[in-house]
Amino acid sequence: MARPAPFFEAIARREHALVMGVLNVTPDSFSDGGLHPDPAAAAAAGHALARAGAAIVDVGGESTRPGARAIDPEEEIARVLPVLRLLEGLALSIDTRRVKVAERALDAGALLVNDVSAGSDPGMFPLVAERGAGLLLMHMRGEPATMQEDPRYDDVEAEVTEFLLARAAAARRAGVPHDRILLDPGIGFGKTAAHNLALLAALPRLASHGFPVVVGVSRKRFLGELTGREVRDRGAATTAACALGAYLGAALLRVHEVEAALDAARVAAAFPRVMLGSGPRSPPAGPGARS
Repeated sequence: MARPAPFFEAIARREHALVMGVLNVTPDSFSDGGLHPDPAAAAAAGHALARAGAAIVDVGGESTRPGARAIDPEEEIARVLPVLRLLEGLALSIDTRRVKVAERALDAGALLVNDVSAGSDPGMFPLVAERGAGLLLMHMRGEPATMQEDPRYDDVEAEVTEFLLARAAAARRAGVPHDRILLDPGIGFGKTAAHNLALLAALPRLASHGFPVVVGVSRKRFLGELTGREVRDRGAATTAACALGAYLGAALLRVHEVEAALDAARVAAAFPRVMLGSGPRSPPAGPGARS
């Protein structure tokens, strides 16, 4: 069984959006592939994400960037398992589409399965239910290898919402509790820049269905299209998009740069209080605070 999960309690009682730190242990992810050449280096990076304020660290062993090809589950397990073991004690998520990988990751202490295919492997929902784990369901049009070739929707908000709610219902029928399910509209996964912006604008309506919403905009291509910047230079745009997502109702921000996203979430959370006349709370004094 998965450990009791303070992470889910934190999501439920959050005062601002929380942050999921991205830890890819792949050679070919779009922005950080190959950065962690061995388990020790990856684990050091994971601990750094936690120290920076990540509520959970998301470990992935298969790239799902546009054009990426699927890998063998055994290879995926060989990439993630040593890292998960070295991160024991942290709140961990496994980013995988495969039951076999999820099972081994849950054995190693992961408490959440981040499934970009929203349960395409028929054994995923029963496994998550049996283990008492959490489940993050994401919308993706097609497969990573082909998803960006010509993405089209009649109504992107309606289609993505309908899909996610249907998958959440299927997960609940399999025994996954409502309060362990999170939804992700899948920014950049089979969407154009216009689709991504429409889905961000629609976050309040997606969140209104009662599931915490996850937004993953970190360094995504649409931010490059908006700013003209290459992948590694999209930090400021990512922070801006995180602030927007948090303000519009995201419960969790999935990012590479934790501190900036956490600052964005805190600032975004202050705005409704300001507009309602109650004003923001005084922030705790930090290293750079002035009297």
